[in-house]
Amino acid sequence: MNKHNWKTIIQLCRELRKNATPEEKELWKYLRNKQLDGVKFYRQKPLVYEESFEKKYFYIADYFTRQKRLVVELDGPIHQYTKEYDENRDIVINNLGLRVLRIKNEEMVDVQRVLNKIRGYF
Repeated sequence: MNKHNWKTIIQLCRELRKNATPEEKELWKYLRNKQLDGVKFYRQKPLVYEESFEKKYFYIADYFTRQKRLVVELDGPIHQYTKEYDENRDIVINNLGLRVLRIKNEEMVDVQRVLNKIRGYF
């Protein structure tokens, strides 16, 4: 759970975009500019789930499409140690009326298969 003001959230998202993993950069090549079936995706998109006393509680989605109400998370090796956090995060995101699709970095060896997996959530 993150708690910050809006300016800090935007700065954090920019940093994450600037420091993207090779797998994140590769997937973005196929999702950007409505290339996947005309669907608009955002990269490193903050999802605010609570606000109180001028603070925003949020998670940052790797990729998000409002049109399909879908969050796509590209999970690297660190996620094998953050399973409980990820599960709780997914519950909060689901409670926002969004679905979460988790893709492992290793799956990016077959980009077309990954894209078809994403399409399966449309």
